[in-house]
Amino acid sequence: MEVHGHLDRELIMAVTRRGMREGKRLLSRRIRAVLAGGLVFGVGATMTLAAWNDSEYGTATFTAGRFDIVGATDGATFSSHPVGTPAALSFSAPFSAMAPGNTSYALFSVRTANPSVAGTLQLSVTSTAGTGLGTYLRYGVRAIAGTACNSTTYTAGTAVVPDNSLMSVGGTGTQAVAANSGTTVNYCFAVTLPAATDNGAQGLTAIQTWQVAGVSS
Repeated sequence: MEVHGHLDRELIMAVTRRGMREGKRLLSRRIRAVLAGGLVFGVGATMTLAAWNDSEYGTATFTAGRFDIVGATDGATFSSHPVGTPAALSFSAPFSAMAPGNTSYALFSVRTANPSVAGTLQLSVTSTAGTGLGTYLRYGVRAIAGTACNSTTYTAGTAVVPDNSLMSVGGTGTQAVAANSGTTVNYCFAVTLPAATDNGAQGLTAIQTWQVAGVSS
């Protein structure tokens, strides 16, 4: 009986010790699982934190400039001369009583207004009217350095319309003008009644209209 009782106690103790080991292993697994869950929860908490942010903005206001040219027949008094109200060029004598071989000169100065952007100019012919003197007349135009338009300054100028051109011929090339009245183009017109003009030209008239077209640049 004592032997059997001893064996029973041994068996109970062995079972108890094994149970304790199993219990410890189970507890250890549960602790690791809880810790792992906590780590995952910690990562998730970090990902859901509100992020700070900042922005930079830029803006600009754009306004169109203006392009405007003005003209003067005396090189000093500039104003606008739109279609229908051309400036009356002041030709030198004897423009009102021309005879064969006579040449008359006139100045027409053009520049940008202030304010205005820069641009280029081109001279063209709008119309030749009257009772027929325009078919006899010949002319040329040169850009000159100053505002004195005469035979001397004309000769020293730069050709815009070739000499001895028909009155229907416009200018060749363009002339640059700076912004805000920075530069002026002084056109010197020379109109001639050729020396070989016959008697049929007597008493005739011609009304000539030119245009200086400006383009912004």
